Amino acid sequence: MNVIAIFDIGKTNKKLFLFDEQYRIVWEKSEQFVEIPDEDGELCEDLTKLTRWVTASLTEVLALPEFSVKAVNFSTYGASLVYIDQTGQPLGQLYSYLKAYPDTLLQNFYDTYGGEADLTRQTASPPLRSLNSGLQLYRLKYEQPDLFSKLAFALHLPQYVSYLISNWPVSELTSIGCHTMLWDFDRQQYHRWVTDEKLDIHLAPIVPSDSARLTVFGDTTVQVGVGLHDSSSALIPYLASFQEPFVLISTGTWCVSMNPFNSLPLTPEELQYDCLNFMHYKGQPVKAARLFAGYEHEQQVKRLAEQFQTPIDQFTKVAYDPEIIEKLRHQASQVTTERDAKGNQMLSMQGSLFGQRQLTDFATYEEAYHQLMLDIVSQQLISTNLVLAGSPVKRIFVDGGFGKNPIYMNLLATAFPTIEVYAASVAQASALGAALAVHQHWNPHPLPGDCVELKKYTAHAVVH
Repeated sequence: MNVIAIFDIGKTNKKLFLFDEQYRIVWEKSEQFVEIPDEDGELCEDLTKLTRWVTASLTEVLALPEFSVKAVNFSTYGASLVYIDQTGQPLGQLYSYLKAYPDTLLQNFYDTYGGEADLTRQTASPPLRSLNSGLQLYRLKYEQPDLFSKLAFALHLPQYVSYLISNWPVSELTSIGCHTMLWDFDRQQYHRWVTDEKLDIHLAPIVPSDSARLTVFGDTTVQVGVGLHDSSSALIPYLASFQEPFVLISTGTWCVSMNPFNSLPLTPEELQYDCLNFMHYKGQPVKAARLFAGYEHEQQVKRLAEQFQTPIDQFTKVAYDPEIIEKLRHQASQVTTERDAKGNQMLSMQGSLFGQRQLTDFATYEEAYHQLMLDIVSQQLISTNLVLAGSPVKRIFVDGGFGKNPIYMNLLATAFPTIEVYAASVAQASALGAALAVHQHWNPHPLPGDCVELKKYTAHAVVH
């Protein structure tokens, strides 16, 4: 059976999948590694272990008699750089994007290159310190000059794991273009600070994100893709399945609204609300807005379980009740949101309004939980509207946890009455996206049109 092997590397789970020519998963394995301390005692990925696991796992699947591996590609978390020397050996650590960033160095960077406001707008990157991977490279230059002097290339993690197999050091836009502070979206090239610091010579040549190279690995010849940033990769099954403009709300700890059909430049206000640009694998910007709503839901559900003496997962048993919603909308106890100078509603990114509410105001768990979802969806409405503005979107797809939550989905359908709202599910979206990206390099069949399962929600009016 002809298959493609996909490495899907998350912070927690490292997975390897084999997909057949119809993009069904026919084999998989997964592993978790314990993080190790870097030289400052902060936890980071065990790069040696990861490197060994990738090459050993590929060797293992190439030896399976029932499969013929035609291609391999990679989808991994972003904002992470691996430094390699002239011989391709890693230098130093694969630092965590959560690592604390020194204030003095950061201030020095902004002072030298024109201030935070201009830089964040030009590079479509909210100021996220170590999560701006370009700043990690800047830090290496100034804090570890000995190591920096041996540097051949700084590769983003997807390209490093690809390089382990193909021996082809490259860069591609889904990694460069995602809140790295490296890319100037106005000029469509590396930002001036990158060339002024001569860091561009340590960034491998840019190739299209759907590139692949024929490579001999062991005794087998395979097409090797260049890897993708997992957020951009998860969008590919949707881009392959739907031609009409859509917004995808990908829900987990973060709820990220992504609009591949909005190419308007980011405004300072949008950056302040945690808007950023991803790059889609064909190189166009994808406007995205992040909301910490999954985390907020997790915290508030603990409060509810304590107050009402219920199991922590009680919310999974709560059905959507439009009459409770109607009653809550008319209650006077609504907490007001802040307004800006023009009187527009302001969105707090620090948790929902529910955190300020008195739980004793609610008669039942069901009522309180409906209020929590009302508060979360009112934030979601503002966050998603940031990426909807000025683009002809007809559909919203919700994948991940909230897509399975009937209250969230019904409230969202009510909040966007002129747009079709669907719960969407794709098994292993980022891995599947990495497989679809290199389709033309290995698969003679047409792209499948049924990768995404949809369930439609419509706005409910309460009948009295």
